[in-house]
Amino acid sequence: MADHTQLFPEREPAKGKKASFDGTDPSGHRARLRKRLLEGGDDALADHEVIEYLLAAGRPRIDTKPIARSLIQRFGNLAGVLNADPQALALHPNMGETSAAALHIVGVAARRLAKTTVRDQPVLSNWQALLDYLHIDMAHLNVERVRVLYLSTQNMLILDHLVGDGTLDESPIYTREVVKKGLEVGAAAMILVHNHPSGSPQPSRADIQITHKITEAARLMGMTVHDHIIIGREGHTSLKAKGLI
Repeated sequence: MADHTQLFPEREPAKGKKASFDGTDPSGHRARLRKRLLEGGDDALADHEVIEYLLAAGRPRIDTKPIARSLIQRFGNLAGVLNADPQALALHPNMGETSAAALHIVGVAARRLAKTTVRDQPVLSNWQALLDYLHIDMAHLNVERVRVLYLSTQNMLILDHLVGDGTLDESPIYTREVVKKGLEVGAAAMILVHNHPSGSPQPSRADIQITHKITEAARLMGMTVHDHIIIGREGHTSLKAKGLI
C-alpha cells in the first residue's frame, strides 16, 4: 500500500525561515490555552482550540491553529473531526498519520469510556448513558450502521453486536440472524439501533416494518425487544416512545 501521508506531510519550517511557532511559544499563546484548559470548565476552549491544543502536543514547532480551523470547516464541528475516518484526517492538508492518530485516539477513548459506563449498570436504568454512547459512536458516520444490544434478564449488556454497515442510506438487517444471535448468547431482551447518515433520526416506513418483524420473531423465541433507537446528528428517536413498539 502506498504511503499516502507523503501527499500532505507534516511539514516543519524550512531552515533559515522564521517559524510561526519555534517550540518556545514566545507569544505565550499555548501557555494561555493551557491555563484556560486547566482552570476553566468544559467550555473554556472553543472547538477549534481543543483541536489546536491536541495537534500542538505532537507538533510544537508550528502554528496548529490554521490546521484546526480548516478541520472544523471540513468536518463540521469538534465531534465530526474526532469521529472522522483516520485516513481522511491523515490526507487533510498539513496533517499526516501522526496528527491523525493524535485526534483519532480521543474519539477512541471517548467511545471506550462511554461503553464502560453502559456495561456497569442495567441498561434500562442508565438510559442517558446509553444514548450518549450511541451518539458518540454513530451520529457522525457517513454510512448506515446496524447494531443489536443483547441484554440479560437483569437488563445488563451481554453483547453489543455490530450487524453490519450499509451504503450511504441503508443497511440490511435480517430477522433470523438477529434472533439466532440472541439465542446463542442467552439474551432475554434486545435493543435495536441504527443511524441515519442524513442527520434526521425520524423513522422510515421500512424502519417500522422491520422492527415489527423482529419484535414478533423475538417474542416467539421468548425474547423482548425493548426499543429501536435511531441515531442522527440532529438527535435520536425511540420507536417505543413514539408508540411504534
